[in-house]
Amino acid sequence: MPKMKSKSGARKRFKLMGSGRIKRKKAYRRHLLEHKTPKQIRRLGKGVMVDKSNLAQVKRMLLA
Repeated sequence: MPKMKSKSGARKRFKLMGSGRIKRKKAYRRHLLEHKTPKQIRRLGKGVMVDKSNLAQVKRMLLA
């Protein structure tokens, strides 16, 4: 039986950390930045961990 492939889109969007948690980027940082405050833009630039309610689903995409 062939090896299972991970979802290539998920591989580009999420990073598996050493602790087993998964890091992601925030949305709303790509365009229409003129009306957003510098504070908001800075905050959106930081990475965050995937919420525990979505963790199993994202892990399945990455480790399938």
